[in-house]
Amino acid sequence: MKTSQIIAAAALSILAAAGAHAETYEGVQAPVSALSRADVAAEAVRTASAPNQNVTRGSRGAETVAVSQDRAIVVGEAIRAASRPDQNVSSGSRVNSQVISTMANPADVRIQAQQGSAVKAN
Repeated sequence: MKTSQIIAAAALSILAAAGAHAETYEGVQAPVSALSRADVAAEAVRTASAPNQNVTRGSRGAETVAVSQDRAIVVGEAIRAASRPDQNVSSGSRVNSQVISTMANPADVRIQAQQGSAVKAN
C-alpha cells in the first residue's frame, strides 16, 4: 500500500508543478500606426464612398490597348511566323540534333513572286 500512495503523491506533485508553470496570455500585438483614430475613420469613409469601388476589371467592356505598330506590320509578321517550315521543330526534338532550315519560308517566296511580277509588269 505504501508504494501506491507514494506513486499517487508523486503524480499529484508532478501535476501541481506543471500547473504552476502555465503561460500567461500577453494579448495581440500592440497596434502601431502613424495615423490617429480620426484620420483612419475619415480615410475609411472616403474609401467606402468612392464611386465604382466594387467593379471588377473588364466588366465594362474591352480595355484600351496602347498600339505600338501598324496593324499591317503585325499581320505580316504573324503570317510569316505561322508559315515557317520548321515552326514545330526545336533543337531538343532529337538527341544531338541541330535545326537547319533548308526550305524557304513560303511567305517570303510569295512576297518575292509578287514583287517579281510587279517588276515584270513595269
